[in-house]
Amino acid sequence: MAAESFRIYHNAHCSKSNSACALLAERGVAMEVVDYLTTPPTADELRELLGKLGMKPGQLLRRGEALFIELYGGRELTDYEAFAALLAHPILMERPIVVRGDKAVVARPPERALELLSAGGVPEAYKIHHG
Repeated sequence: MAAESFRIYHNAHCSKSNSACALLAERGVAMEVVDYLTTPPTADELRELLGKLGMKPGQLLRRGEALFIELYGGRELTDYEAFAALLAHPILMERPIVVRGDKAVVARPPERALELLSAGGVPEAYKIHHG
């Protein structure tokens, strides 16, 4: 993926994911939208994604998801177990995840996606300005 291109791991049924897509689109950002429930990341892609996020597998788990509660209850998972859970059940992955080059953010709140606009030569008009 080129440094200037964006990829968003998206769930169309998630309002936060839809909002992040809209925020980027409003700023003219071209992005590759990956429906991660239909096309989940491979083990290598997930490992790379975690590296870009600077997160451990357990930090990317949606612990409040009904499937997580059903399968794992309240127990703490090892990194290996959490990684395996994310691969086996992509619905358990936090969303949306926005990637640009070697950086990524979980866009919760959706405005976190805008943090990537200032990373690497985006025109001034697309940058966030705080009063």
